[in-house]
Amino acid sequence: MGKVVYGIIGFGGIAENRIAKEGFGLDVLRFRGHESAELVGATDIDQSRRSVAEELGLTWYSSVHDLLEDERIDAVFIATNNASHADIARRSILKGKHCIIEKPVAHTLKAAQELRDLAKRHGISLTVDHMMTRNAFNKKTRELIKEGAVGEINDITLHMEFLYGSTPEEVRSWRCSKPEEIGGPLGDVGCHCLYMAEFLLDDTIAEIACTLTPRTLDIQVENGAFIHFKTRRGVSGSARVAFNQPRGGLLGTLSNLGFEVYGSAGILRSFGTLFQLSGDENEPVKLRLELESGNGVSEVDPGIRRNIYQQQIAGHVQSIIDKNYTDGTDAIHNLELLFACFESAGKGSRFIRI
Repeated sequence: MGKVVYGIIGFGGIAENRIAKEGFGLDVLRFRGHESAELVGATDIDQSRRSVAEELGLTWYSSVHDLLEDERIDAVFIATNNASHADIARRSILKGKHCIIEKPVAHTLKAAQELRDLAKRHGISLTVDHMMTRNAFNKKTRELIKEGAVGEINDITLHMEFLYGSTPEEVRSWRCSKPEEIGGPLGDVGCHCLYMAEFLLDDTIAEIACTLTPRTLDIQVENGAFIHFKTRRGVSGSARVAFNQPRGGLLGTLSNLGFEVYGSAGILRSFGTLFQLSGDENEPVKLRLELESGNGVSEVDPGIRRNIYQQQIAGHVQSIIDKNYTDGTDAIHNLELLFACFESAGKGSRFIRI
Protein backbone atom coordinates (compact mmCIF):
# COMPACT_ATOMS: atom_id res chain seq x y z
CA MET A 1 0.00 0.00 0.00
CA GLY A 2 1.26 3.48 -0.86
CA LYS A 3 0.81 6.58 1.22
CA VAL A 4 -2.60 7.22 2.76
CA VAL A 5 -4.05 10.33 1.08
CA TYR A 6 -5.64 13.01 3.29
CA GLY A 7 -7.64 16.18 2.96
CA ILE A 8 -8.02 18.84 5.67
CA ILE A 9 -11.47 20.16 6.52
CA GLY A 10 -11.06 23.48 8.32
CA PHE A 11 -7.94 25.39 7.31
CA GLY A 12 -7.32 27.93 10.08
CA GLY A 13 -3.98 28.82 11.64
CA ILE A 14 -3.45 25.55 13.52
CA ALA A 15 -4.41 23.51 10.47
CA GLU A 16 -1.98 25.47 8.32
CA ASN A 17 0.99 25.71 10.66
CA ARG A 18 0.75 22.58 12.80
CA ILE A 19 -1.14 20.03 10.73
CA ALA A 20 -0.18 20.88 7.14
CA LYS A 21 3.30 22.36 7.53
CA GLU A 22 4.47 20.17 10.39
CA GLY A 23 2.22 17.12 10.51
CA PHE A 24 2.25 16.44 6.78
CA GLY A 25 5.71 17.99 6.36
CA LEU A 26 4.80 20.71 3.84
CA ASP A 27 7.24 23.18 5.41
CA VAL A 28 10.05 22.32 3.01
CA LEU A 29 12.63 24.24 5.04
CA ARG A 30 12.14 21.86 7.97
CA PHE A 31 10.60 18.66 6.59
CA ARG A 32 10.46 16.43 3.54
CA GLY A 33 6.83 15.47 3.59
CA HIS A 34 5.48 12.58 5.65
CA GLU A 35 6.80 9.05 5.27
CA SER A 36 3.40 7.34 5.17
CA ALA A 37 0.79 10.07 4.50
CA GLU A 38 0.18 12.64 1.80
CA LEU A 39 -1.94 15.77 2.14
CA VAL A 40 -3.48 16.75 -1.20
CA GLY A 41 -6.25 19.24 -0.44
CA ALA A 42 -8.11 21.50 1.95
CA THR A 43 -11.37 23.37 2.44
CA ASP A 44 -12.70 26.01 4.81
CA ILE A 45 -15.85 28.13 5.11
CA ASP A 46 -13.51 31.13 4.89
CA GLN A 47 -12.71 31.19 1.17
CA SER A 48 -9.89 33.69 1.77
CA ARG A 49 -7.84 30.73 3.04
CA ARG A 50 -7.66 29.37 -0.50
CA SER A 51 -4.50 31.26 -1.47
CA VAL A 52 -2.65 30.01 1.63
CA ALA A 53 -3.57 26.40 0.83
CA GLU A 54 -2.62 26.73 -2.81
CA GLU A 55 0.76 28.23 -1.88
CA LEU A 56 1.44 24.93 -0.11
CA GLY A 57 0.55 23.03 -3.29
CA LEU A 58 -2.86 21.87 -2.07
CA THR A 59 -6.02 21.52 -4.11
CA TRP A 60 -8.71 23.87 -2.81
CA TYR A 61 -12.26 22.56 -2.53
CA SER A 62 -15.11 25.03 -2.41
CA SER A 63 -17.05 22.88 0.08
CA VAL A 64 -16.83 19.88 2.39
CA HIS A 65 -19.04 18.03 -0.10
CA ASP A 66 -16.57 18.56 -2.94
CA LEU A 67 -13.64 17.34 -0.86
CA LEU A 68 -15.50 14.22 0.25
CA GLU A 69 -16.45 13.44 -3.35
CA ASP A 70 -12.77 13.22 -4.37
CA GLU A 71 -12.05 9.51 -4.66
CA ARG A 72 -8.31 10.12 -4.28
CA ILE A 73 -8.81 10.99 -0.63
CA ASP A 74 -8.66 8.08 1.81
CA ALA A 75 -8.88 10.06 5.05
CA VAL A 76 -9.66 13.49 6.45
CA PHE A 77 -8.26 15.64 9.22
CA ILE A 78 -11.17 17.63 10.69
CA ALA A 79 -10.02 20.92 12.23
CA THR A 80 -13.20 22.98 12.28
CA ASN A 81 -15.03 24.56 15.23
CA ASN A 82 -16.19 22.10 17.89
CA ALA A 83 -19.91 22.10 17.10
CA SER A 84 -19.29 20.97 13.53
CA HIS A 85 -16.98 18.03 14.33
CA ALA A 86 -19.66 15.37 14.66
CA ASP A 87 -21.63 16.29 11.54
CA ILE A 88 -18.55 16.50 9.33
CA ALA A 89 -17.16 13.26 10.75
CA ARG A 90 -20.50 11.51 10.16
CA ARG A 91 -20.55 12.67 6.54
CA SER A 92 -16.93 11.61 6.10
CA ILE A 93 -17.53 8.14 7.53
CA LEU A 94 -20.53 7.61 5.25
CA LYS A 95 -18.23 8.46 2.32
CA GLY A 96 -15.72 5.85 3.51
CA LYS A 97 -13.12 8.35 4.72
CA HIS A 98 -11.03 7.54 7.80
CA CYS A 99 -11.00 10.42 10.31
CA ILE A 100 -8.63 12.31 12.57
CA ILE A 101 -10.61 14.90 14.52
CA GLU A 102 -9.33 17.83 16.52
CA LYS A 103 -10.40 17.51 20.16
CA PRO A 104 -13.05 17.23 21.38
CA VAL A 105 -14.53 14.47 19.23
CA ALA A 106 -17.96 16.13 19.47
CA HIS A 107 -19.74 18.72 21.61
CA THR A 108 -22.22 16.22 23.11
CA LEU A 109 -21.73 12.71 24.47
CA LYS A 110 -24.60 11.38 22.38
CA ALA A 111 -23.01 12.62 19.17
CA ALA A 112 -19.63 11.17 20.17
CA GLN A 113 -21.14 7.76 20.93
CA GLU A 114 -23.04 7.77 17.63
CA LEU A 115 -19.79 8.48 15.76
CA ARG A 116 -18.05 5.58 17.50
CA ASP A 117 -20.86 3.21 16.55
CA LEU A 118 -20.99 4.49 12.97
CA ALA A 119 -17.22 4.11 12.54
CA LYS A 120 -17.38 0.52 13.78
CA ARG A 121 -20.21 -0.37 11.40
CA HIS A 122 -18.42 1.10 8.38
CA GLY A 123 -14.89 -0.13 9.13
CA ILE A 124 -13.49 3.36 9.61
CA SER A 125 -10.54 4.34 11.80
CA LEU A 126 -11.64 7.24 14.01
CA THR A 127 -8.92 9.03 15.98
CA VAL A 128 -8.89 12.25 18.00
CA ASP A 129 -5.82 14.49 18.02
CA HIS A 130 -4.54 13.90 21.56
CA MET A 131 -1.08 14.76 20.23
CA MET A 132 0.61 15.68 23.53
CA THR A 133 1.01 11.98 24.33
CA ARG A 134 3.50 11.91 21.43
CA ASN A 135 5.83 14.49 22.99
CA ALA A 136 9.24 12.95 23.79
CA PHE A 137 9.45 14.71 27.17
CA ASN A 138 6.00 13.46 28.16
CA LYS A 139 6.79 9.91 27.05
CA LYS A 140 10.04 10.03 29.03
CA THR A 141 8.14 11.16 32.12
CA ARG A 142 5.78 8.21 31.80
CA GLU A 143 8.80 5.86 31.53
CA LEU A 144 10.50 7.39 34.58
CA ILE A 145 7.35 7.06 36.66
CA LYS A 146 7.03 3.39 35.69
CA GLU A 147 10.68 2.82 36.57
CA GLY A 148 10.18 4.34 40.03
CA ALA A 149 12.60 7.21 39.41
CA VAL A 150 10.79 9.42 41.94
CA GLY A 151 9.42 6.66 44.15
CA GLU A 152 5.74 6.12 44.84
CA ILE A 153 3.59 8.80 43.20
CA ASN A 154 0.88 10.40 45.33
CA ASP A 155 0.23 13.71 43.56
CA ILE A 156 0.34 15.36 40.15
CA THR A 157 -0.56 18.85 39.01
CA LEU A 158 -0.96 20.12 35.45
CA HIS A 159 -1.41 23.70 34.29
CA MET A 160 -2.40 25.39 31.05
CA GLU A 161 -3.08 29.05 31.84
CA PHE A 162 -2.69 31.96 29.42
CA LEU A 163 -4.38 35.09 28.08
CA TYR A 164 -7.09 34.70 25.44
CA GLY A 165 -10.16 36.90 25.17
CA SER A 166 -8.60 40.28 25.92
CA THR A 167 -9.09 41.72 22.41
CA PRO A 168 -12.38 42.40 20.56
CA GLU A 169 -11.49 39.81 17.92
CA GLU A 170 -10.85 37.12 20.53
CA VAL A 171 -14.00 38.04 22.46
CA ARG A 172 -16.02 37.43 19.26
CA SER A 173 -14.34 34.10 18.52
CA TRP A 174 -16.41 30.95 19.06
CA ARG A 175 -14.01 29.86 21.81
CA CYS A 176 -15.03 32.86 23.89
CA SER A 177 -18.57 33.60 22.72
CA LYS A 178 -20.31 30.22 22.40
CA PRO A 179 -20.44 28.14 25.61
CA GLU A 180 -22.41 25.45 23.77
CA GLU A 181 -19.26 24.66 21.77
CA ILE A 182 -17.27 23.97 24.98
CA GLY A 183 -14.43 26.06 23.64
CA GLY A 184 -13.57 27.91 26.87
CA PRO A 185 -10.53 26.99 28.96
CA LEU A 186 -12.13 23.76 30.21
CA GLY A 187 -12.94 22.48 26.74
CA ASP A 188 -9.97 24.04 24.98
CA VAL A 189 -7.15 22.98 27.29
CA GLY A 190 -8.71 21.23 30.29
CA CYS A 191 -9.30 18.20 28.08
CA HIS A 192 -5.54 18.10 27.34
CA CYS A 193 -4.74 18.14 31.05
CA LEU A 194 -7.14 15.27 31.75
CA TYR A 195 -5.90 12.85 29.10
CA MET A 196 -2.30 13.80 29.87
CA ALA A 197 -2.73 13.06 33.59
CA GLU A 198 -3.99 9.59 32.69
CA PHE A 199 -1.20 9.09 30.14
CA LEU A 200 1.62 10.14 32.46
CA LEU A 201 0.35 8.02 35.35
CA ASP A 202 -0.80 5.12 33.14
CA ASP A 203 -3.96 5.24 35.22
CA THR A 204 -7.62 6.27 34.88
CA ILE A 205 -9.44 9.12 36.59
CA ALA A 206 -12.21 7.72 38.79
CA GLU A 207 -13.53 10.86 40.53
CA ILE A 208 -13.41 14.51 39.55
CA ALA A 209 -14.43 17.86 41.03
CA CYS A 210 -14.23 21.35 39.56
CA THR A 211 -14.52 24.97 40.67
CA LEU A 212 -14.70 27.92 38.29
CA THR A 213 -12.29 30.76 39.06
CA PRO A 214 -13.11 34.49 39.41
CA ARG A 215 -14.24 36.34 36.29
CA THR A 216 -11.89 39.09 35.09
CA LEU A 217 -12.56 38.90 31.33
CA ASP A 218 -15.90 39.86 29.82
CA ILE A 219 -16.36 36.68 27.78
CA GLN A 220 -19.33 34.29 27.57
CA VAL A 221 -17.39 31.20 28.63
CA GLU A 222 -15.74 30.52 31.99
CA ASN A 223 -12.54 32.50 32.68
CA GLY A 224 -10.77 29.56 34.25
CA ALA A 225 -11.15 26.50 36.46
CA PHE A 226 -9.47 24.43 39.15
CA ILE A 227 -9.95 20.68 38.74
CA HIS A 228 -9.24 18.07 41.38
CA PHE A 229 -9.29 14.35 40.63
CA LYS A 230 -8.49 10.93 42.05
CA THR A 231 -7.32 7.98 39.99
CA ARG A 232 -8.35 4.35 40.30
CA ARG A 233 -5.01 3.55 41.96
CA GLY A 234 -5.53 6.33 44.50
CA VAL A 235 -3.26 9.10 43.16
CA SER A 236 -4.48 12.63 43.87
CA GLY A 237 -4.18 15.22 41.14
CA SER A 238 -5.18 18.69 40.04
CA ALA A 239 -5.26 20.86 36.93
CA ARG A 240 -5.43 24.63 36.53
CA VAL A 241 -6.74 26.08 33.28
CA ALA A 242 -7.43 29.71 32.38
CA PHE A 243 -7.93 32.27 29.62
CA ASN A 244 -7.27 35.25 31.93
CA GLN A 245 -3.63 34.80 32.98
CA PRO A 246 -1.12 37.09 31.15
CA ARG A 247 1.99 35.24 32.40
CA GLY A 248 4.23 38.13 31.36
CA GLY A 249 4.35 37.32 27.67
CA LEU A 250 5.15 34.53 25.21
CA LEU A 251 8.10 33.06 27.13
CA GLY A 252 6.25 32.92 30.43
CA THR A 253 3.11 31.59 28.80
CA LEU A 254 4.72 28.75 26.89
CA SER A 255 7.21 27.64 29.55
CA ASN A 256 4.39 27.57 32.13
CA LEU A 257 2.43 24.96 30.14
CA GLY A 258 3.60 21.89 31.98
CA PHE A 259 3.24 19.67 35.03
CA GLU A 260 4.76 18.46 38.29
CA VAL A 261 4.71 14.84 39.40
CA TYR A 262 5.36 14.31 43.10
CA GLY A 263 6.78 11.04 44.43
CA SER A 264 8.18 9.77 47.71
CA ALA A 265 11.75 10.13 46.39
CA GLY A 266 11.59 13.15 44.11
CA ILE A 267 9.76 15.44 41.72
CA LEU A 268 9.48 15.57 37.93
CA ARG A 269 8.81 19.01 36.43
CA SER A 270 8.15 19.86 32.80
CA PHE A 271 8.23 23.22 31.05
CA GLY A 272 6.38 23.83 27.79
CA THR A 273 5.48 20.19 27.16
CA LEU A 274 1.70 20.70 27.44
CA PHE A 275 1.41 22.55 24.16
CA GLN A 276 1.82 22.17 20.41
CA LEU A 277 5.62 22.05 20.53
CA SER A 278 7.82 19.01 19.94
CA GLY A 279 11.21 20.12 21.25
CA ASP A 280 12.66 21.23 17.92
CA GLU A 281 15.52 23.75 18.12
CA ASN A 282 13.60 26.17 15.87
CA GLU A 283 10.68 26.50 18.29
CA PRO A 284 10.16 29.71 20.33
CA VAL A 285 11.02 28.18 23.73
CA LYS A 286 13.18 25.33 24.89
CA LEU A 287 11.20 22.42 26.31
CA ARG A 288 12.60 21.03 29.55
CA LEU A 289 12.12 18.12 31.92
CA GLU A 290 13.75 18.28 35.34
CA LEU A 291 14.22 15.65 38.00
CA GLU A 292 14.65 16.86 41.59
CA SER A 293 15.86 14.53 44.32
CA GLY A 294 17.92 14.74 47.49
CA ASN A 295 20.96 15.12 45.24
CA GLY A 296 19.67 18.31 43.62
CA VAL A 297 18.07 19.14 40.28
CA SER A 298 19.13 17.60 36.97
CA GLU A 299 17.83 18.11 33.45
CA VAL A 300 16.51 14.96 31.75
CA ASP A 301 17.34 14.24 28.11
CA PRO A 302 14.29 12.55 26.53
CA GLY A 303 16.25 11.20 23.58
CA ILE A 304 15.10 11.56 19.97
CA ARG A 305 12.45 14.26 19.53
CA ARG A 306 10.01 13.69 16.70
CA ASN A 307 7.26 16.06 15.62
CA ILE A 308 4.13 15.26 17.61
CA TYR A 309 1.73 15.89 14.71
CA GLN A 310 3.71 13.69 12.34
CA GLN A 311 3.59 10.89 14.92
CA GLN A 312 -0.15 11.34 15.45
CA ILE A 313 -0.79 11.05 11.73
CA ALA A 314 1.57 8.06 11.48
CA GLY A 315 -0.38 6.28 14.20
CA HIS A 316 -3.63 6.82 12.31
CA VAL A 317 -2.08 5.63 9.06
CA GLN A 318 -0.81 2.46 10.74
CA SER A 319 -4.27 1.68 12.10
CA ILE A 320 -5.60 1.93 8.53
CA ILE A 321 -2.84 -0.23 7.03
CA ASP A 322 -3.20 -2.88 9.75
CA LYS A 323 -7.01 -2.64 9.66
CA ASN A 324 -6.77 -2.28 13.43
CA TYR A 325 -9.27 0.55 13.39
CA THR A 326 -9.59 2.85 16.40
CA ASP A 327 -13.10 4.03 17.31
CA GLY A 328 -12.55 7.10 19.49
CA THR A 329 -13.45 5.39 22.78
CA ASP A 330 -10.61 7.21 24.54
CA ALA A 331 -11.95 10.53 23.26
CA ILE A 332 -15.44 9.71 24.54
CA HIS A 333 -13.95 9.01 27.98
CA ASN A 334 -12.17 12.36 27.84
CA LEU A 335 -15.46 14.06 26.97
CA GLU A 336 -17.13 12.32 29.92
CA LEU A 337 -14.47 13.74 32.23
CA LEU A 338 -14.95 17.20 30.75
CA PHE A 339 -18.72 17.16 31.21
CA ALA A 340 -18.22 15.88 34.77
CA CYS A 341 -16.19 19.05 35.43
CA PHE A 342 -19.09 21.23 34.33
CA GLU A 343 -21.53 19.12 36.36
CA SER A 344 -19.37 19.41 39.46
CA ALA A 345 -18.97 23.18 39.06
CA GLY A 346 -22.75 23.48 38.90
CA LYS A 347 -23.24 21.35 42.02
CA GLY A 348 -21.03 23.15 44.51
CA SER A 349 -17.80 21.49 43.32
CA ARG A 350 -18.78 18.10 44.66
CA PHE A 351 -16.94 15.01 43.40
CA ILE A 352 -18.48 13.19 40.44
CA ARG A 353 -17.84 9.46 39.99
CA ILE A 354 -16.86 8.47 36.48
